[in-house]
Amino acid sequence: MIRTPATATAARTLGAAFVALTLVAPAAAQDYEVEVLAEGLDRPWGMAFVPGTGDLLITGRGGALMLWQSGTGNVVPVAGAPSVDARGQGGLLDVAFAPDFDTTGHVWLTWVDAVPGGSTTHLGRGTFDADARALTGLETVFRVSPGVDSRGHFGSRIVFHDGHLFMSTGDRNFKDFGPDHIAQDLSSENGAVIRLTLDGAVPADNPFVDTPGAAPAIWSYGHRNIQAMAARPGTDELWLAEHGEAGGDEINVVERGGNFGWPLAAYGVNYRTGQPFSPTHQPGDGFVAPVYHWPAGRTDHFPPSGMAWVTGDAFPDWEGHLLVGNLFHRYLGLFAVDGQTVSPPVRLLDGQGLRIRDVAVGPQDGLIYVLADGEGAPLVRLAPPDAGG
Repeated sequence: MIRTPATATAARTLGAAFVALTLVAPAAAQDYEVEVLAEGLDRPWGMAFVPGTGDLLITGRGGALMLWQSGTGNVVPVAGAPSVDARGQGGLLDVAFAPDFDTTGHVWLTWVDAVPGGSTTHLGRGTFDADARALTGLETVFRVSPGVDSRGHFGSRIVFHDGHLFMSTGDRNFKDFGPDHIAQDLSSENGAVIRLTLDGAVPADNPFVDTPGAAPAIWSYGHRNIQAMAARPGTDELWLAEHGEAGGDEINVVERGGNFGWPLAAYGVNYRTGQPFSPTHQPGDGFVAPVYHWPAGRTDHFPPSGMAWVTGDAFPDWEGHLLVGNLFHRYLGLFAVDGQTVSPPVRLLDGQGLRIRDVAVGPQDGLIYVLADGEGAPLVRLAPPDAGG
């Protein structure tokens, strides 16, 4: 296990594609060290702590399920993963353990596979046996409808919150920026947050259950591509971060039945032309505005993936802060949050060359676990300098 002080220049390479450079600790905040827990992971996408342990179940976009064992540091394969379509941004995506795992053994997954019309995000659950290193009885519970002939923008995070399952979806990279865009179509579950019961059924109090022609599973809509989502501890708030188009990335607080505007109100610009395709959010426009957003362009933007809230005693200066991974600029954003006012991010892991795919806070140790993106990617952990180990 290798530790890299946050205030020093790292002198090692994290595999062939990951060069560690200088890390700068946040001002007026505690330092941290970076521990490399595993290397050589194949396109990892999601991770979740096995309840009652410090082990992590990790997904790989190519279709592999992996178990990182905290006691040994080994990564071992897990049998029983679904077949996937891993083209483009598809593959095996998120993973989350059910709140009743102790009695049911259920773990939930999202993945992409073929359907009539193209492909779509699937949501399913199976029974996980850590000793047997196997997932059994996997069943598909929900498929995002309609399927689309596209290889991009699938979402898709899973969050258990307020007694329900929430899943994020993407707009499948539709480029029709007008009112007929798929994310503005209530009959489509693409570009939305989906809310289900813990059995996968549509709750009777979902906002569009009684709306003719609307998909009843939709909780909010008008989203572009949500790859970061987490419930805020101690509140009833569900937060997410979504990709904009050529900038305009957003952090949003989800509202029941809310239309978040994509692509009729946005801060980005057209990738091809560099020109705005819509007005920005304005008071009274009927759309839910983000609590934080980035400007157009790629100089200062934040393509997000993975989200977690800092809890526990390991990082007392960061308690209640929001963590979101940045793919393009390759750092972990640490955001101070006061109510729903979000401060600009402090850059953790800046200079490490890591495209951040997912982040989690250990329920037992309060340390920050970070999953990088790509072939041969590492799993790393942020710890206080005096954490030992």
